[in-house]
Amino acid sequence: MHRTYSMRQSRAPTASQIQNPPPPSSSTKANRLFGRSHIGHTFRKSAAGAFGPDLAKKLSQLVKMEKNVMRSMELVGRERMEVAQQLSIWGEACDDDVSDVTDKLGVLIYEIGELEDQFVDHYDQYRVTIKSIRNIEASVQPSRDRKQKITDQIAQLKYKEPNSPKIVVLEQELVRAEAESLVAEAQLSNITREKLKAAFTYQFDALREHSEKMAIIAGYGKHLLELVDDTPVTPGETRNAYDGYEASKAIIQDCEDALTNWVEQNAKVQSKLSTRARTLSQRRHQNRAQGEGLDLSGQDQHMDRESGLWIPASQHKGVDEYDDEDEVETETADGERGREDERVEAV
Repeated sequence: MHRTYSMRQSRAPTASQIQNPPPPSSSTKANRLFGRSHIGHTFRKSAAGAFGPDLAKKLSQLVKMEKNVMRSMELVGRERMEVAQQLSIWGEACDDDVSDVTDKLGVLIYEIGELEDQFVDHYDQYRVTIKSIRNIEASVQPSRDRKQKITDQIAQLKYKEPNSPKIVVLEQELVRAEAESLVAEAQLSNITREKLKAAFTYQFDALREHSEKMAIIAGYGKHLLELVDDTPVTPGETRNAYDGYEASKAIIQDCEDALTNWVEQNAKVQSKLSTRARTLSQRRHQNRAQGEGLDLSGQDQHMDRESGLWIPASQHKGVDEYDDEDEVETETADGERGREDERVEAV
């Protein structure tokens, strides 16, 4: 039968990948402490805020929850591939037209699984950029603690020993601590805004590409369904011989070409602001020098990886003082990813 063609025979970079090289493989695809079980999700979510500085606990919990999201997306992508294979296996015993179409539909569904896998890699870049904000928050916490400690010491001395000479010394230390804290807080404010915009620009760009390509596959899938003859037949009547093998191959090829040549500039869905929203955005842009707003008119611009806003995952890995689980990946005999448990580091 015609079961040799696959969209995945071609691994040449797509136009979108040439324009914006893909990120490294997601850190969630390897190094898994709890394997594929749900216990890992529950543990990360419940323990996320238990460690590290108070200032960073909320964002730390968000980072761990996003890791759960990515693990779920990875599972969905893998199971889509298994479904695609099973669909083709089932259709093999059916009539020629159903057999050929289900095989080609399996190719499309398998491609959806591949897109899910690629989306996880892009989503991880959003997550590690958010994680960098968490790291900055953690670095600011000591300056806050030092200032609070000195303030408490001064208050205690003024209550117990109002005339103590240590009060003057502590007040001088408090002035220096407050100056250091102001610098740290300003850096936190600036970096938070920069990284927040970079992180969600990454997520939305990836989501836009993923959604457009899913829509492309869905459209060509419906073209394949037209090859199935669903005209009712009477008992004993024979259907016409199926002659759609070349047509189904051509549809798959057209789908592959559409996916390969897709770039963001050719996106079909455009987010256009209303006249009122654009006017308000431009007005706020004009008042930005007075700190009154931001311009939304350029919201659809793609993230420039050559700028300082894009942070490769490799630059984040290993720099955290209290990072995610340290885990080890192994390969099983059947090619599936196996996991070895390793101790969770928590500082």
